Amino acid sequence: MPNSLMTRLQSPDPGVRRVAVMDLLDSDEEDLVPALLHALADTDASVRLEAVRALEGNESPEVVTALADRLTDADPEVSAAAAGVLAELKEPASGMPLVGLLNHAQASVRVAALNGLRELKLAQAFEPALACLEHPASEVRRAAVGVLGYLRRPQAIGVLATLAAHDESAEVRRAAVGALGYTTEVSVLPALTRALKDAEWMVRDEAAATLGKLGLQLAVPDLIEALADAYWQVRLKAARSLGRLKASAAVPALIEQLSHQTSNLRKETVIALGEISDTRAIAALEGAMDDSDPDVRKLSRLALASIQVTEHHKR
Repeated sequence: MPNSLMTRLQSPDPGVRRVAVMDLLDSDEEDLVPALLHALADTDASVRLEAVRALEGNESPEVVTALADRLTDADPEVSAAAAGVLAELKEPASGMPLVGLLNHAQASVRVAALNGLRELKLAQAFEPALACLEHPASEVRRAAVGVLGYLRRPQAIGVLATLAAHDESAEVRRAAVGALGYTTEVSVLPALTRALKDAEWMVRDEAAATLGKLGLQLAVPDLIEALADAYWQVRLKAARSLGRLKASAAVPALIEQLSHQTSNLRKETVIALGEISDTRAIAALEGAMDDSDPDVRKLSRLALASIQVTEHHKR
């Protein structure tokens, strides 16, 4: 490392040290890690912040461990930056230093560690994440649900279903409902249909989407009922799921949605009717070809063509 740069990194002026950290990235030095790790422990928060940013993308165990230590930084901007960098980890092996933080006394540290582990699908994170579901802080439980959803372990289905139906936090219930999208077990149906009637519309919205992903025909009656939800967003997800399920029983209720004032719902309804391809929808789709929204008109033509193809194959 050039002597001038080393001198600036050791300057008594924090402003000089901060700029020196920034200049490190433009230097010809091959191994910047030792200097950046030193800067991570600087007495000045602005220097530590630049060091965190400079280490983004480096997933060596020593760097991940050092960044994990910054999660408890006295400066909230530094701790938030460290959490953001850790959340971008891509290599599963990089997550091991985070697993040990899942029993940390500070809720924000657990959340940051869980967010970093979520997409890594690290098997060693399963049991600690499961234990985090008992944490009193809803943000910890929500982050733990995210990890379990990515790990897709059958052992987590029961507890996720319980959270989806009964957790006191709407955000946790919503996350748990979404996480159940990886299973096709009928045992989750009661929890998801209960979620379709949740007091919070975002939970109902997630439930309507998840039921379509699971492909459970037993959910059709509840999804049809959801087409009368007070929120059009929930109706839209219900229509999408009914289309995926090719639920012919839903055709009359879907046709009613074509008169809704929200064009996005009308578009999704037309798509669903095309997927179901039931001749009972022909008249309504022909009427939708005069819709004020050009996308609805275009999709109606496609839906009618789909019905014609389906009928032709039946002959």
